[in-house]
Amino acid sequence: MDAIKKNSYPVFYGMLKRKDKERLSKQHAKAIWMTGLSGSGKTTLAIRLECKLYKMGFFTQILDGDMIRTGISNDLGFSENDRKENIRRVAEAAKLFLDCGIIAICCFISPTREMRNTAGKIIGKKDFIEVYVNAPLDVCEKRDAKGLYKKARKGNLKNFTGIGAPYEIPVKPDIELRTDILSVKKSVEYILEKILPKIKSQR
Repeated sequence: MDAIKKNSYPVFYGMLKRKDKERLSKQHAKAIWMTGLSGSGKTTLAIRLECKLYKMGFFTQILDGDMIRTGISNDLGFSENDRKENIRRVAEAAKLFLDCGIIAICCFISPTREMRNTAGKIIGKKDFIEVYVNAPLDVCEKRDAKGLYKKARKGNLKNFTGIGAPYEIPVKPDIELRTDILSVKKSVEYILEKILPKIKSQR
């Protein structure tokens, strides 16, 4: 029994720490949490941002709503409780990437402040960069590449944020982007200006 107790948690001893992995990758891992209505431009910006960071030598991973919904959250619907659970799972996944020294770019509507606060607590406030991708509802509806707003307007898509369910605007986001005014290029440049001091290490 003593031997079992002695070796109950051997796997945690000697494991590399996050700081070791950040030293190797020469970067500080952060979670860049993009929130906003469907069609506001979250995923488009995330892809462009990742490409820019890649060219600069940073290691990143995008976590996107569609990706998660077809994988680790494929058992969840769109009720408020299911949405909360989805965001909890995403935050836990993002935290694992940060522990590997990787920058996580998370693109999720995450419509309520409670959900975003939960994500921030799981990830850690000092590692959580909230980016409000701000575009008016009418602009998002015009973009509507997936036809989701049309379905929601017809009553074929229940609890759709902005139509059947509310979106709570972030109170003090770290970054706010008006994507109805700024181009994708200018938006990405602005994000980079804000995050580079936080992710740069001695290279």
